[in-house]
Amino acid sequence: MIKKYFLIIFLGIILLASALRLWQIGSVPPSPDWDEASLGYNAYSILHTGKDEYGKFLPVVIRSLDDYKPAFYMYVTVPSVAVLGLNVAAVRLPSAIFGILSVIAVFYLVRELFKDYKYKDELSLLASFFMAISPWSIQFSRVAFESNVGTSLNIFAALFFLKGLKKPALLPFSAIFAALSIYTYQSEKVFTPLLALVLVLVFRKALGKLNKKYLIGGVVTGFIFMLPMLWFLFFNSSSLSRLTSTSVFSSQTQVLQNSVMDLQNDKNNNDKLGLILDNRRIEYAKEILSGYISHFDLNWLFITGDIERHHAPNMGLLYLFELPLILFGIYALIFSNLDKNTKLAVFAWFLLAPLPASITTGVPHAVRTLNFLPTFQIFSALGLVSLILLLSKSKGTILNFKVGKIVVGLYLLFALFNFTYYLDQYFVQQNYFDSSFWQYGYKQAVSDVSKISNNYKQIVVSNDREFDKSYIFFLFYLKYPPKDYQSVKTNAEFSSIKHFDKYTFRSLDWQTDSKMKDTLFIMPYDENSGSSRIIQTIYNLDGTPAIKIIGS
Repeated sequence: MIKKYFLIIFLGIILLASALRLWQIGSVPPSPDWDEASLGYNAYSILHTGKDEYGKFLPVVIRSLDDYKPAFYMYVTVPSVAVLGLNVAAVRLPSAIFGILSVIAVFYLVRELFKDYKYKDELSLLASFFMAISPWSIQFSRVAFESNVGTSLNIFAALFFLKGLKKPALLPFSAIFAALSIYTYQSEKVFTPLLALVLVLVFRKALGKLNKKYLIGGVVTGFIFMLPMLWFLFFNSSSLSRLTSTSVFSSQTQVLQNSVMDLQNDKNNNDKLGLILDNRRIEYAKEILSGYISHFDLNWLFITGDIERHHAPNMGLLYLFELPLILFGIYALIFSNLDKNTKLAVFAWFLLAPLPASITTGVPHAVRTLNFLPTFQIFSALGLVSLILLLSKSKGTILNFKVGKIVVGLYLLFALFNFTYYLDQYFVQQNYFDSSFWQYGYKQAVSDVSKISNNYKQIVVSNDREFDKSYIFFLFYLKYPPKDYQSVKTNAEFSSIKHFDKYTFRSLDWQTDSKMKDTLFIMPYDENSGSSRIIQTIYNLDGTPAIKIIGS
């Protein structure tokens, strides 16, 4: 039984989590990225036609921007688009809701994992609190990142699995959440089955005591829910296209190029040991191990993060004040007398999280390792509880000393500063410093072009470099009728020319294109256009030019 005042505090944590994920969700970050625009327009298309932008009826996987992403997020966006219309807030709202739900799920998950721990209520509250204010969680809960939904579903899958050990009728719900996670993001196809396997192995004795019908029911339920995805994976040639394009095993990676060069040198020098060590399998193994280890880099976790869209300016993915708590929490979990299964489950989750990202390029990667949550928050909570217990037992030797009180006071002040600094960096500074990384300017460009489009016979938009997915922003902001777009869709694969109505999206050759009459051109500001007349310039929020509109 949870004490009443704990529930009041828990409600306050939920309200805090909601505020941090919902406030100004349509304008912070300042613009949708191309993935958000794609998810929004495809949800809009499903709502009005039952088909995605390429005319596929209720697809399991959407082609989207030629990355063939699982379609679950698109479907959960349909209701918000239906109610709020096709806009940024509607596209981001499902992610925010799942982010809030994950805070709630963490509270109950920790209570189940640490059910025999004397301070499980305090630990659960602290873990959910750290999840509520987590920069990593907030970053991906406020944007339409499918990985955020997958992480939330994994937390619920684990929660209902643990509850199912006492109430077996809940096991099918665990299977359903796990199966749905497979439909959210590519990393879940690796992480979720591994997490399920770990939970089964760790708690096999408890499972063995259950009535077999519940176990069979859970397995069958999960299999039924996974059938459409399994069918797609085995019988669709495009199912592995995303993995192929991001995998370290791709023939275009630097790994293979270096291996080929080293092997050739070894052959020329008759270096037999080199022929063994420079083997591409060894090189791939080293690359994967390096990629895995990179996700434990403290500089990445606490200071720099990776690309700008994955963290607030001048911030990492975790608070600096959490570092000592996490380290002490890990120590406490290892050396405490907590249940062995609890220790194995938490550490297995923690060590499994980087596996999907380790076989890809561009590591460390915050999106592909979002399943680190909620392990860092559990470590922080356990570290804080353990430190408080240690200090309370040392009243006569530590707390009576002024230096001890000063250290604790300074730490609390630093934690408060760290949190408020993050809020400023995310909600204020991010829009100014990082708007260019969020593909800012398309909304303004579409609005400006719409006002003068009747004066031109055709409108040509660059699709080079950062504009290579420009078509989806025009579909999104114009709310172009999906049925009309489906009638002119292209079947060409990557970097294909898109067109609809007056709009054509292609590479520009200004020596030729400048001779076109009655044509409006939209392109990145730094793209070569000679001395042509610029009708309008769109600026990033820091004042740097982003997009130019040219008339002929």
